[in-house]
Amino acid sequence: MRALDRVQLVAEPVARLLCDFAAGGLTQSATARHLGVTQPRLNDLVRGRIDKFSLDALVVMLARAGRRVAVKVGKAA
Repeated sequence: MRALDRVQLVAEPVARLLCDFAAGGLTQSATARHLGVTQPRLNDLVRGRIDKFSLDALVVMLARAGRRVAVKVGKAA
């Protein structure tokens, strides 16, 4: 599995997380502080540059936002 494929596993949960922050009226700067990243780094994520992030970094951001991260393993299609 390519690195980008691994990162894309969490793309949808991260997108939902960003929508939740935006709906709450938080700025990118405030959201970035909450997630423990810089605003330019968060902007990369907002702009869909998910390939700039490791799977670990995305999982850490989800955890900092209070999201539970679970991995489900099954047979490949």
